[in-house]
Amino acid sequence: MKNLVIAIAALVGIAVVSSVFVVPEGERGIVIRFGKIQRDTQEAVTVFEPGLHFKVPLIETVRLLDARVQTLGEGSDRFVTAEKKDLLVDSYVKWRIADFGKYFLSTGGNLNQAETLLKQYINNGLRTEFGSRTIQEIVSGERTQLMVRAMAQASDGAQELGVEILDVRVKKINLPDEISTSIFQRMRAERTAVAKEHRARGMEQAEIIRADVDARVTVMVADAERNSRTVRGEGDASAAKIYADAYNKNGEFFSFVRSLDAYKNSFQSKNDVLVIQPDNDFFKYMKSDKVQN
Repeated sequence: MKNLVIAIAALVGIAVVSSVFVVPEGERGIVIRFGKIQRDTQEAVTVFEPGLHFKVPLIETVRLLDARVQTLGEGSDRFVTAEKKDLLVDSYVKWRIADFGKYFLSTGGNLNQAETLLKQYINNGLRTEFGSRTIQEIVSGERTQLMVRAMAQASDGAQELGVEILDVRVKKINLPDEISTSIFQRMRAERTAVAKEHRARGMEQAEIIRADVDARVTVMVADAERNSRTVRGEGDASAAKIYADAYNKNGEFFSFVRSLDAYKNSFQSKNDVLVIQPDNDFFKYMKSDKVQN
């Protein structure tokens, strides 16, 4: 009898414990009975808020669903613009569960499946928006409008999943590697052509400046030579005038001094020989005993 009471008490304890479940903060719970979601009298799915709750043991099971805001953003996707140009777009989506019953029925409560379906809706919306715009329009001020319209298009499909899309953002837009390489090569060729043009213009200007400087130097040298000849002529004229004035003051003395200079220059060495007549005027002052004043 005592063992029976203990067994009954144990069964009751197990039943009480199994009938209690806890929904953690940030999650919501739904109860499933025989594979069907429990609903209230108005056929709305019963959603259990965070806290302590009760269920029928062994008959009802509890599924916990994350009620927090989720972020979907993995890798880059390729989109085609209105110019038939490929772009690699890196984006992310903020979303959360709005209808837990619909979400569970459409995804089975599987987060990965929900994100896969949601990503398809987002990509369809982005593909439509990118396909109607050029690259210049995408990278300019129309990016905000693009994201708003893409989110609006994706929201219709997200509602079927019981999901609410809070935000869609484009983080980065890149060109594929093969396109980037060709663009960089074209830009490099254009810059090289511009550099060559500037270099040619610089060389042309250098030649013009060099020719102008050479012409100025030639004119300056010619002017300097002309001035030097003028000064030299003026000096020679002044010297001749001085000689003439000196000669006019005392011609005999001037002739005597000039003869002494001639004697000095003619008899610098014992080997010097003059072939000249003795009565030549060159020896006039050697024969005279005085110089007449």
